[in-house]
Amino acid sequence: MGETIAVAVPRKGRPLESVLERLARRLELTNLADDVISTLRHEKAVTKGHLEPTSDDVYHRLATYSDVDDPTQPEYTLVRDDRAGMPRRIVFDSLTVALDGVLDVPAGTKLQLVGREEPFRALRTHDFALGFDSADLVLEEVVELRADPLERIADINARIDPTDTDVRVVTGLGDTVYHTLMATPDVAPRTDGVDRSFLAAYDGPLCIAPRYERLVQAVLGTDALAGISFEYPPSGIDEEAAIADAGLGVYLTVTGSTAREHGLVLGDRLFPSETVLMENQAEVTPAVDAVKALVSTVVDADEETALLV
Repeated sequence: MGETIAVAVPRKGRPLESVLERLARRLELTNLADDVISTLRHEKAVTKGHLEPTSDDVYHRLATYSDVDDPTQPEYTLVRDDRAGMPRRIVFDSLTVALDGVLDVPAGTKLQLVGREEPFRALRTHDFALGFDSADLVLEEVVELRADPLERIADINARIDPTDTDVRVVTGLGDTVYHTLMATPDVAPRTDGVDRSFLAAYDGPLCIAPRYERLVQAVLGTDALAGISFEYPPSGIDEEAAIADAGLGVYLTVTGSTAREHGLVLGDRLFPSETVLMENQAEVTPAVDAVKALVSTVVDADEETALLV
């Protein structure tokens, strides 16, 4: 009987979708992945009040979605959402996939996706050998703050103290959005762009989300922060609106359309916010290595980041 390799994944959101989409391409699981993604998107819309639930009883919906008797079918669970009233939200729990016939994977090996609120921390405590999480969390938790900026995912491992954790980034999944510098026209320079050199000469407030404080310090470098004070969006105010009030800020952008609607000029893309595959190097076995190779190998142009280790 083969080994079951448990892999920690986020319970919801873009990172989980990216993992499922990659596995769907590797293992011909498109219908199954689409079913999980559509279920979670539906439940997110219900939690946010954008859709009416198919049943008022969240436990009935949970039982409808989950198949606890068949591990090859997705199972879901409930968490408290952080929105007003802390409603219960249905999120991903687990799914087991047989890897029989997959090249270079030992016979009988199974891949078990296990939902965790913070997969990166689950790897740090040696509960898992492999896991997926946002690169943001790695920056917020363990990278060393230096005078020079951190600009690429490929440079993360060089800034992790080996005495602090055995976890390393293996590769990114290419689902990239960017932490972007943005400013109002009266703060932005008229000729040059809103870039790192502008920031190095700037003194004043910089509006950021509180959860990204350490990340911003890492991607800007401590030298660039001289003369800068962090400000945070007030409760109930969109980040772009708060940046417009402050004059300068850093926030995640995809197209930048919302920032422009608030009159902001987009500047440098400071760092990619991307789902990454991680490993705890102290927990790697030959079967883990085989699964790592399976989920990290790039197979088309849309899955663009190369292996880091």
